[in-house]
Amino acid sequence: MKIVMSPAKSLDYESELPTDKATQPRFLDEAETLNDELAQMSKDELKELMDISQNLADLNYERYQKFSPPFTKENARPCIYAFNGSAFKELDAYSIEHIDTMQNSLRILSGMYGILRPLDLMQPYRLEMGTKMQVNGHDRLYDFWDDSLTEALNDELDNDELFVNLASKEYFKALQPNDLKVDVISPKFKDFKNGKLKTIGFYSKKNRGTMARYLIENEVSSYDGLLGFNGNDYSYSEEHTEDKTEPVFVR
Repeated sequence: MKIVMSPAKSLDYESELPTDKATQPRFLDEAETLNDELAQMSKDELKELMDISQNLADLNYERYQKFSPPFTKENARPCIYAFNGSAFKELDAYSIEHIDTMQNSLRILSGMYGILRPLDLMQPYRLEMGTKMQVNGHDRLYDFWDDSLTEALNDELDNDELFVNLASKEYFKALQPNDLKVDVISPKFKDFKNGKLKTIGFYSKKNRGTMARYLIENEVSSYDGLLGFNGNDYSYSEEHTEDKTEPVFVR
């Protein structure tokens, strides 16, 4: 099983780590190339590039100046214990006992680091995948990463392995799903509102983390196993599922 998720903007570099295990990111050289470009920008240029507040521009300017490979346990943190958005709070990696399963199964797409395994060390950053940034002759991060992320996933995937997309559209666009060696399963989470079935972004984001935890804890390896998810009162609805690759979970 492989799961892909988006990163989070909120980061936590203070909480006590539940493990001393750590690994190195596959695309650290590429991250250093991107950081070199960002470190040359002024605070005002970062503010405009990322459409962020002055406080966030100041914070990230300092992050880019302090970026310092090689990564060690002293200057970086395993990414799964650094990302602190709503999906990762639902995942709650701090309480997951199957750390090896999580490390083998979960992949986090990143504008800066390409693809991260949970225990890959990461220094704090902000760089969304949709950023229009000129680097190495490319005008966008999507072009910078090109097909390298898809190739990296294919290197790891077994034939017929379950592949679950729990990433946002912005981040999943960094992959070429038609070139992956397996089918992509993209669960949808929907609520009834005013008598109509709708996707509500806040709940969808939380459920991506809840489902990732379910898949990891239960070491799910089959499509039928995925359909057994019933977190946060959502359950599979065959009635509302029109495409097997996009199973619908309804609350």
